[in-house]
Amino acid sequence: MHPAYSVILFTTASGAGYGLLVWLALAWLLALLPAERAFGVTSFGLAFVLITGGLLASTAHLGRPERAWRAFSQWRTSWLSREGVLALATYIPAAVLALGWTEASENHPALRLAALLTAMSAVMTLFCTGMIYASLRTIRQWHQPLTAPLYIALGLASGAVLLNLLARAFGFNAAWPTWLALATLLLAGLMKWTYWRTIDGELRTYTVEAATGLGPLGKVRPLEPPHTEPNYIMREMGYRIARKHAKRLRRGVGIFLFALPIAGCCVALLPPLGLIGSAAAALALAAGLLIERWLFFAEAEHVVMLYYGADVA
Repeated sequence: MHPAYSVILFTTASGAGYGLLVWLALAWLLALLPAERAFGVTSFGLAFVLITGGLLASTAHLGRPERAWRAFSQWRTSWLSREGVLALATYIPAAVLALGWTEASENHPALRLAALLTAMSAVMTLFCTGMIYASLRTIRQWHQPLTAPLYIALGLASGAVLLNLLARAFGFNAAWPTWLALATLLLAGLMKWTYWRTIDGELRTYTVEAATGLGPLGKVRPLEPPHTEPNYIMREMGYRIARKHAKRLRRGVGIFLFALPIAGCCVALLPPLGLIGSAAAALALAAGLLIERWLFFAEAEHVVMLYYGADVA
């Protein structure tokens, strides 16, 4: 599949924003972060900017962006529509929690409910984003059990890294945000490695024989190309990346998305280097997320290409 930069920006930025909201809500419930107005404004402001910027960027991929509102009407059957509804709904409890950040959780049941709803709706939004791709049986690399959980894991990991950076920037030197970032990065890394092993090792049952229904007659090959020049389907769904390049980019993901952020978090455990290590981890993670998401699209093979000369998909 052709990687759409607007969708890449949307899934990475909004994913980090929703992940940050989850940890802010849970930390407020457990009174683990300073109840300072400046910290709350900065943290929630960053989360809202990432989420809103990502949502706006996603409309650039639409042929008619002014009709984006129609996507909300199909929430009964469409994961994309459910994602849109939940994405907007998350703003409400998150805004309530942001306004009440300086209040003690034990004295405000309404704020506790807002915090729980914020965490739950943010996770559900990440899940719906992943299910947009996981529900597509026509793309083998996406129709995997780990696709949606990976979106959640990467969102939570990126949110934890941002929370660690914010805590250090405001002089909150407790070690738990760093350990949280390390734990979520390790979990996401293990899941990503398992995902790659799965898509590389499974049988490729989508063949041109199965697509045409002529398998019982033997090997099938097209006599002539379906078009005399590249068309939209070939450009968007026929994008292919060489295996050697995919391996190189996977190593880049391992380095920038997991190894360097983990190293940065380890450095952040040293009090004098806490802010430097946290900032380095966040910068490396941002680059790694962009590479990972670009590769997620570039490695996907749509079955429609079986009609355009591909043997398997």
